[in-house]
Amino acid sequence: MHEKLFSDQGRAWIADLPRLAEEYLLRWDLTPDGPSRHGWVGLVLPVRRSDGTPAALKLQPVDEETETEPVGLRLWNGRGAVHLLDHDPATGTMLLERLDADRSLADVPDETEALTILSGLLARLTAMPAPAGLRTLADIAGRMVQDAPEAVTRLSDPGDRDLLRHCAGVVADLLPEPGDRMLHWDLHYENVLAGEREPWLAIDPKPLAGDPCFDLMPALDNRWEEIVATGDVARAVRRRFDLMTEVVGLPRQRAAGWTLGRVLQNVLWDIEDGETRISGPQFAIGDALRGLT
Repeated sequence: MHEKLFSDQGRAWIADLPRLAEEYLLRWDLTPDGPSRHGWVGLVLPVRRSDGTPAALKLQPVDEETETEPVGLRLWNGRGAVHLLDHDPATGTMLLERLDADRSLADVPDETEALTILSGLLARLTAMPAPAGLRTLADIAGRMVQDAPEAVTRLSDPGDRDLLRHCAGVVADLLPEPGDRMLHWDLHYENVLAGEREPWLAIDPKPLAGDPCFDLMPALDNRWEEIVATGDVARAVRRRFDLMTEVVGLPRQRAAGWTLGRVLQNVLWDIEDGETRISGPQFAIGDALRGLT
């Protein structure tokens, strides 16, 4: 689970998990139906509802990352994403449609097929305008541009510093038009699971109001070993990028710019964690796309 759960508050939440799970099993009349699973910050229990319908009980602490997940799921209402069946805002507990946790797009052998499926879902999810009250790309990107000059001084390699300055400059130019669509913000292969109602459905959104072009990165740096195995990393990155922009219907220059924004964001996070170099995948993606901006 995520390191935030190792804080005092996180440890208290973990200690309270058995009671919390029992409370919602009783409240929503659910029966456990298999072994539990966990991700970075949440615990998922397979359950059955009183009528025998399979479902999944998701328990997670409420914070800035998780509190808007039900907002996105409610807006999408099962269209391309897992269906939200019930939700308690006080604890963040959700009852979700049961998907096949053993089958994600990471398991589809043909990477082109997997990326085409993911891109189709991304087009559907980002077609909807975001509701008021969500975090906005305008605010997040504005802070990134402000933080970039100091971050550049933390990087030890001149090539890294040059790329980060370029990313910040491109994002500064895009700031006047940050977009207003509902973004998933974390749509990669492992966050798309097989379902019965639809063949594939997205899970675990981190909803954000902004430009759909900002949502490409998770699929670009996921299954990275397949990029490396091609022997031409830059070409393989651009092939993924071109497929996604074509399926989603995004302007290439703008999509490249906001993807450099994701490089900037990821590098800023890494620098906060003490890193002094841009990671290989982030540098490769930035370097492959900077010529389009």
